[in-house]
Amino acid sequence: MNLHEYQARALLKAAGVPMLDGDVASTPTEAESIARRIGGTVVIKAQVHAGGRGKAGGVKLARNPSEAADEAAQILGMTIKGLDVHKVLVVPAAEIVTESYVGLIMDRETQRPVFMVSSAGGVDIEEVAAKTPEKIVRMPIDPTFGLYPHQALRLAFVLYRDFTQVKAAAKIMAQLYQAFVDNGASLAEINPLITGPDGRVLALDAKIVIDDNELFWRPDLGVLRDDSAELPSEAAARRANLSFIKLDGDVGCVVNGAGLAMATMDLVKFYGGEPANFLDIGGSSSPEKVIAALKIITADPHVKAILFNIFGGITRTDDVASGIVAATSQFKVDVPIVIRLTGTNEAEAFRILGGVGMTALSDMDEAVERVVRLAREAA
Repeated sequence: MNLHEYQARALLKAAGVPMLDGDVASTPTEAESIARRIGGTVVIKAQVHAGGRGKAGGVKLARNPSEAADEAAQILGMTIKGLDVHKVLVVPAAEIVTESYVGLIMDRETQRPVFMVSSAGGVDIEEVAAKTPEKIVRMPIDPTFGLYPHQALRLAFVLYRDFTQVKAAAKIMAQLYQAFVDNGASLAEINPLITGPDGRVLALDAKIVIDDNELFWRPDLGVLRDDSAELPSEAAARRANLSFIKLDGDVGCVVNGAGLAMATMDLVKFYGGEPANFLDIGGSSSPEKVIAALKIITADPHVKAILFNIFGGITRTDDVASGIVAATSQFKVDVPIVIRLTGTNEAEAFRILGGVGMTALSDMDEAVERVVRLAREAA
């Protein structure tokens, strides 16, 4: 679950991380009022779950409250990477002497959090990692013991030489780690961590991603989810209890099981196609979930053909077949569907599909090759 910057800031401030005061606004009038309360030059920042806000015009300086209202009016309602902006964060403009990056991410391979710090903050950290990886220092943290003070100091010395700043940065890293653990995050980062003319070390920006599994234990965090800031397809998939990730291709994929879904997407690319999504309907799939899956995929105008690739173990293939029949009777599907079913209740599934003039394949390669060809012909 992605958090907006203002929400991430609140969690970090609650952990003690020093940050400039600010507030969130939903209207230009609210932005003007916040700017008047703060005084001086402020920054108006679009609150949207997408990177590149500055390049898209979603981050602006305002020298006075009137300008703050004007800039907020320009940003509110704009679309950044397919997402509409409904709120803006208003914060004081900061004088920056140095910028650094500090982040924590859960590393699945080592099954522990990993700190990443770099003196090349304030820019796209992915670009730094790709072009100058030596500028990023990584340190895995044993979750049993947490971040030791000497580890925090070692990381802070990567960023600063002034010992006062080193101690301040080490303290912030300890606070960031605590916020990461306390809120069940899979990612928490400060970019940039700045020093000002007075030498103070401050967090200027914040990003936190909450592991969805944490929401079972922390329903209070669930209220921070903003459905309006997500792609409609991803919000609909979550409500239907489907694992869905939108991609840029034209072959829609409905698969049961994450491993089979990954293999299916690999095979689509092998035969020259591009998957439009990752969609896992799960191990126990009712017809309703299949209907929801088809609605989500057919809502994507880039999809030219749809592939059902179902291996029936726990999943009953006749349930999937019933879902396909019900969905196509409820709404018109304007793109071809290729169905591959094998496993539990396979014969019954074939009978259900045959009753409405639909057929299914049992060979995975044949099905993928066919759907890629159909998508190419429809392009």
